[in-house]
Amino acid sequence: MSTQSHVSRRQWLAGSAAAAVGSFLILPQRARGANERLNVAGVGVGGMGGNDLRQVGPTENVVGLCDVDANSLARAATHFPEAKTYRDFRQMLEAQKDIDAVMIATPDHTHAVITMMALKMGKHVFCQKPLTRTVNEAILIGRAAEDAGVATQMGNQGQASEAARLICEFIWAGAIGRVREIHSWSNRRPEISPRGIPRPAETPPVPSHLDWDLWLGPAPQRPYHPCYHPFHWRSWWDFGTGVLGDIGCHNLSAAFKALKLGWPTSVEACSTHWNAPLEVSNETAPLASIVTFQYGRRGIRLDGNAPEWGEDMYDGSHPTRSPELVIRWYDGGMMPPQPAGVEPGRNIFAGEGTLIVGDSGMLLGHRLLPDARNQQFGRPPQVLPRSPGHYQEWLDACKGGPPAGSNFPDHAAHLTAVVLMGNIAIRTGEKLLWDDQKLEFTNSPAANQLLDADYRDGWSL
Repeated sequence: MSTQSHVSRRQWLAGSAAAAVGSFLILPQRARGANERLNVAGVGVGGMGGNDLRQVGPTENVVGLCDVDANSLARAATHFPEAKTYRDFRQMLEAQKDIDAVMIATPDHTHAVITMMALKMGKHVFCQKPLTRTVNEAILIGRAAEDAGVATQMGNQGQASEAARLICEFIWAGAIGRVREIHSWSNRRPEISPRGIPRPAETPPVPSHLDWDLWLGPAPQRPYHPCYHPFHWRSWWDFGTGVLGDIGCHNLSAAFKALKLGWPTSVEACSTHWNAPLEVSNETAPLASIVTFQYGRRGIRLDGNAPEWGEDMYDGSHPTRSPELVIRWYDGGMMPPQPAGVEPGRNIFAGEGTLIVGDSGMLLGHRLLPDARNQQFGRPPQVLPRSPGHYQEWLDACKGGPPAGSNFPDHAAHLTAVVLMGNIAIRTGEKLLWDDQKLEFTNSPAANQLLDADYRDGWSL
């Protein structure tokens, strides 16, 4: 995926998406009635993937299971003994023609290749967050999903919650005025997501139950080590997306929906990688980081007439103009400054959370701050339909219902792409300026190289 001087990145991406989809004759799965059962297959069925299948198993037919780890595959098969089992997702999708929908819960670096193949074949897709490992993969997947006309959902389950809807309704009701800052944080422990470390020198043998070559998929070849599989791959740049990629699509989803955020004008970061040797910074995410996304001026409705979910709420002709917006991400124990107006002695920065600051109030999650303001304002007017549940949204969409709340074209692909821009700022250490027409950085060839994935021979979108 290289940029050519005579073709803009936007033109190239649009052409690549069309070519990717057009290379197969897409035949979207027959729309099933609300009472018909879908034939669902899972790729990556250990841990979260097994949980995903169990969420839909009671009402749908789980007909295919695929995992590169034979132990995970065997455990999943105990829950779905009628399902056929595979080690290679390509063989499953090519061989099993009865599959209507695919659920993907593999490491981040294989999300895009599996998702794209399923989309090309007209399958409905549920993919865990983040949707992809790179920015351009997210853009291509979003466009391919739109062209395929199938039902999609990313696995950021909180978007279906009551809290996510209240955040939008508070903002649209003018409860905090014009939104000026968003602070979001996660203190994910290093033992869950080891980072700030170099590649191991040891090369232990590959366990007999693991197909290491298939696990690597499109990623560059490297020896097996238990520090990657089965759980700790998240902070290795070749496989995962660090704490920001892991949690950002959860924490920032509601704000993106409430404010209909487009592309930032710039992104920059500081991290514990500032003086790390390349054998560390090129391998894993930092122990801690702060990432700043800057948004320019834009129109926004603040008159109480809330838009429908998914409607474009920005109107450049509207007399009310919002200020510039800053989003700051913190991880590894970094936290925002304590805002003025919070009750003395109260620590609002614990675990994970998001603080949305307006010129006349604040939202911590879905509660107004301080508590006196929350009690005074009460609940905002309800203008959004409530969700039947994150998984049920997707199942309903597969059967002809409305699009799921984190479908790829309308929400998940763009949210993922913006979040992953932060990782590029972490890796380059530069303030990066974004061109939202060419879909590239204007001031850093090194950053533009990181927009794309370098796939091993034999792998492509």
